[in-house]
Amino acid sequence: MTTQFPIGPIMLDVAGLTLTQAEKEKINHPNTGAVILFSRNYQNPEQVTELINAIRAARNGDILIAVDQEGGRVQRFQQGFTRLPPASSYAQSPELAEPAGWLMAAELLAVGVDFSFAPVLDIDCGVSEIIGNRSFSTDPALATRLSSLFRKGMNEAGMAATGKHFPGHGAVALDSHLTLPVDERELDSIRAKDLLPFKQLIAEGLEGIMPAHVVYPKIDPNPAGFSPFWIQQILRKELNFNGTVFSDDLSMEGAASVGDFPERARLAQHAGCDMILVCNNPSAAEQVLDALPLTHNPVREQRLRRMQGKPLMNRGQLMQSEKWRQLSTLIINHTL
Repeated sequence: MTTQFPIGPIMLDVAGLTLTQAEKEKINHPNTGAVILFSRNYQNPEQVTELINAIRAARNGDILIAVDQEGGRVQRFQQGFTRLPPASSYAQSPELAEPAGWLMAAELLAVGVDFSFAPVLDIDCGVSEIIGNRSFSTDPALATRLSSLFRKGMNEAGMAATGKHFPGHGAVALDSHLTLPVDERELDSIRAKDLLPFKQLIAEGLEGIMPAHVVYPKIDPNPAGFSPFWIQQILRKELNFNGTVFSDDLSMEGAASVGDFPERARLAQHAGCDMILVCNNPSAAEQVLDALPLTHNPVREQRLRRMQGKPLMNRGQLMQSEKWRQLSTLIINHTL
């Protein structure tokens, strides 16, 4: 009898538009739980649907499919998808936040994606190039309101939401893809501003959170994604978050300070991350898959199952629906 694996703790990527045999084998590793797709994996809706079907077929058990599809400069699938504006644009048109969340989610679900890493909950402090207009606002109250509406739209379409980058990436200028940013603020300052969107959306039932590869030395010496203080004390206990914690990509330079790839994965898991991302480095992914122990964790698996998409319709039905036509026209006109 073929073993049915649970959703494992590692999120991988694949190289191209179709799967290689080696990728199929990695997808079926017991520790694999998800695949994240990038622009290089996308040609058109039909091709990506076939790729996603192939990924699922390669796994003896459930697997999650994810993508970054916030809108603005972070939208991996473009041709054949509605071009979404950056999050900052909704401050001028708050009535579009919920429809945009629904549209983004419905289009992804219709091709087989489970969830997008959205919404961004960082507060724009006017210094971060990597966040910038990906933030809903410089005002914490407005950012909270708009991100809540965007998540509501995602949920209505059948998609779980992932807020990022906890506890806030908007007050550092450096890009954690390239280096390790340092935020010198005190905890009270972060609580009074950056944590507000996280606190409110958690109270509303937020399903997932991704910590930042940022270190806050006046609070804890470890980057947030490797910090038991941030994840277990603040996120789990103080904010009562009971959803999935996704590490940010362990291949980013912001993660390099804590050790080699297996050590990064172990530290992230020890800190409280339910799923570990290892992207754009196949060798590192293989190291992490083999380094982590094969453990059955019912709590983690239950959290991850909440991230499974619940599509209301397939792509053909979506394209013919009046709601999609109205909302896509609305968002396209706003973006133009």
